[in-house]
Amino acid sequence: MRYALPAFLALMAALPAQAEPKLERGFDGALRGCEEWLLNPASWVDGTDAFIKAVGLGEQMRSVDKVDEVNLPPERMRKANHYWRIDSSPTSGYVLVVSDQLPICHITGGGGTDLQPSVQSVLASPGFGTRWEPVNNSSRDGMATTTFRSRRDPDLSITISRAAQAQQRLDRVQVLATAIFQPAG
Repeated sequence: MRYALPAFLALMAALPAQAEPKLERGFDGALRGCEEWLLNPASWVDGTDAFIKAVGLGEQMRSVDKVDEVNLPPERMRKANHYWRIDSSPTSGYVLVVSDQLPICHITGGGGTDLQPSVQSVLASPGFGTRWEPVNNSSRDGMATTTFRSRRDPDLSITISRAAQAQQRLDRVQVLATAIFQPAG
């Protein structure tokens, strides 16, 4: 019996990381929030009820007055920002930052739960693939970065950086995504 726990723990460590549905739903919802905010301003211009309904996360997503510095977009994108916290587990979740004056969206994700399997699952899902097409990929220092272009409107792109493998980044931001709408001119 005394060997059962170490053997169980060794077996659990050897199993591949599994995506968690609520973490997947949170990340997919954050991505849908970016798309909705940038491609359908009518959903929020007169209040955010229609926006919240379109994102589809219900009480999992809530507006907050401010977020920690680590969740903010780059300085040049910090204008007329609105902040949304997406709780996806007791210790992990996502922050969605949008602007009502700049065509940007910024997502961060982190916490005590490994988000990498859930993020990868969303990026590999058929639903994501019908909305976004990959433009380029790179990898550096354990991080994978992919830029995608919206299939709905090619003027919208999003760059998503995440841990290249599971269990690598539990002590800092685990996923970072920035979307920009730039009309071709």
